[in-house]
Amino acid sequence: MAVPKRRKSKSAKGKRRSHDALTPINLTVCPMCKQSVPTHKVHEECLAEHLKNGTPGRMALA
Repeated sequence: MAVPKRRKSKSAKGKRRSHDALTPINLTVCPMCKQSVPTHKVHEECLAEHLKNGTPGRMALA
């Protein structure tokens, strides 16, 4: 059975875990419904409203 020969130091443990942090989701306010949405995304309802009104500009589907 594999057993560590030496104890991992605090710095070695921290170096190993340096890439484990979660990145927060970037949120923006939807110009149509004023809700928080991920950046460069739009709700399906807002997209339907956008297409119905013929508002200029491009919107990506969330």
